[in-house]
Amino acid sequence: MGMRMKAVVHAGKQGMDGVSLQDIEVRDPGAGEVRVRLKTAGLNHRDLFVPNWRQPTDPPLVLGADGAGIVEAAGPGVTGVKVGDEVIINPSLGWPVKSDAPPAGFEILGHPTSGTFGEYIVIAAENVVPKPAFLSWEEAGVLPLAALTAYRALFTRAQLKAGMTVLIPGVGSGVATFLLQFAKAVGATVYVTSRSKDKCAKALALGADEAIDSAGDWNAQLGGRKADVVIESVGAATFAKSLGQLRPGGTLVTFGASAGDEVTLNIRQFFYGQYNLLGTTMGSNEEFLDMLSFIEQHGIRPVIDEVVPLASYRRAFERLKAGEQLGKIGLRMA
Repeated sequence: MGMRMKAVVHAGKQGMDGVSLQDIEVRDPGAGEVRVRLKTAGLNHRDLFVPNWRQPTDPPLVLGADGAGIVEAAGPGVTGVKVGDEVIINPSLGWPVKSDAPPAGFEILGHPTSGTFGEYIVIAAENVVPKPAFLSWEEAGVLPLAALTAYRALFTRAQLKAGMTVLIPGVGSGVATFLLQFAKAVGATVYVTSRSKDKCAKALALGADEAIDSAGDWNAQLGGRKADVVIESVGAATFAKSLGQLRPGGTLVTFGASAGDEVTLNIRQFFYGQYNLLGTTMGSNEEFLDMLSFIEQHGIRPVIDEVVPLASYRRAFERLKAGEQLGKIGLRMA
């Protein structure tokens, strides 16, 4: 014992006021666990919400769900992974196989269990998988949560196939950039929206077929063209417009509500349209491995917005909160 590390910890005060860079003890791996020396980690919107969900009396928690690094120690009974392995962390805890919904006890790394915004993590060996060799450490570190979410939303839930048309509102987020890349990889037509001209231009460069202004009339901008599938993560701000761009019998998949949880639904319009509304969140270990095979097969690399040193985590959080990013924001360990 006696190992210590720098980590971004939430404790003592609700919200970001309780978040600080601390020097904390690193525990030894127990049965079935490994200790990974992290090289990089990735931010998600969830990391902005967790400090608000927690109470000042809650024990200290290392934030973060995404990361990649090198296995440095293994506890008793660990098989299939050894010291020295280069690994990516799967943040989906307790969801081994693909199913309609996660089993009871499913959690996402980084709340309520400590996560990846530190120099080390001790985690169940089943939640580390070999790092795809073609990805850099920065790419591997920002990939897991957003890519898994996008993969399940598109392929398990929406059943997206070549030749289908998909609309992705709010193309700046990490998940949205993966949705665009994954959908194009299977031969779908992809429309995206953003309030930012710059993000629209970047989305077109990434292969989007159309990029329209979120603030304008979507139907007019798309010339009345409708989508087979809309993958909706914005919430209240775009939900009605998203539904308005679905073809009759089309499917809307929702996994996020960054702009508000409560939406109003004209139920008559909904049933006359024969629409399907599907919820999704994250994914299973099985889907995580499928997703890694998929990105390897198609040579897909995460779109990286910015990577900053761990000590500059505040700047990273502020950029994410302001919605300035296109793609993923990462942290680099010392």
